[in-house]
Amino acid sequence: MEITVFGATRGTGRHVVEQALAAGHHVTAVVRRRLPDVPGLDQVVADVMDPRAIEEALTGRDAAVSALGPRGRGAGSVCADGARSIITAMRETGLRRLVVVTASGHVVDAGDGPLNRAVVKPLLGLFLREGFADFARTEEAVRASGLDWTIMRPPRLTDGERRPYRTAVDENVRRGITIARADLADAILATLDDEATIGHTVSVGY
Repeated sequence: MEITVFGATRGTGRHVVEQALAAGHHVTAVVRRRLPDVPGLDQVVADVMDPRAIEEALTGRDAAVSALGPRGRGAGSVCADGARSIITAMRETGLRRLVVVTASGHVVDAGDGPLNRAVVKPLLGLFLREGFADFARTEEAVRASGLDWTIMRPPRLTDGERRPYRTAVDENVRRGITIARADLADAILATLDDEATIGHTVSVGY
C-alpha cells in the first residue's frame, strides 16, 4: 500500500512510519525539514497547512494518515486546520481513504463508566479545553469531507511497551484509559484497509 503520513516525525506518526515500512508498505512522510534517508521512505518537505503544497505527497497514493497533534495547551487549531488542508488536497488529487487521529477524552458515550462520565472527563475538559475543542472541530471537518474516513480515538498516550489492546467502533473502549503510541500505530495500520471502519470512529485502549 502507498501511504502518506502527516505528523510523521514525532509520537504516533513516527511509529506509523516505522511499522508501515517494516510491513512492506511504501510510505511518504510530509515533513517541515528533511530527515535522514530511509529505504522505502519518500519525503515531501511542505507546509501541511497549504493544500497545494501537499498535493504532490497525495497524488497516486492509496491512503493518508493524519497523526497531527496539539503542541501543548494554547495550541490553537493545528489539528482542525491541518485536517481541512489535507481534505482539500485529497479532493484535488482524487485520493479517498483517510484515517485521522483525535482522542477519546473529549467524548462521553456508552463506553465510559460512571467515574469517567461524572469526574474524570469533566476535569480533563477544564484543563485541556483548547485541545479538545480542536479535536472536535477536526472530527466535524472529517465527517463532512465526503471521503472514506475513519477517526481513531485513543485515550492517554504513553511510550510504553506493546501489548494486547482492545478496540471499539463508535464508542469508547470501556476502562481503556491508556494506549502506547506503538499500539495505536498498529491499530491505525490495521484500520487502513478495513472497509468496515469507513465512516466510523474506532477507539483503542487496554
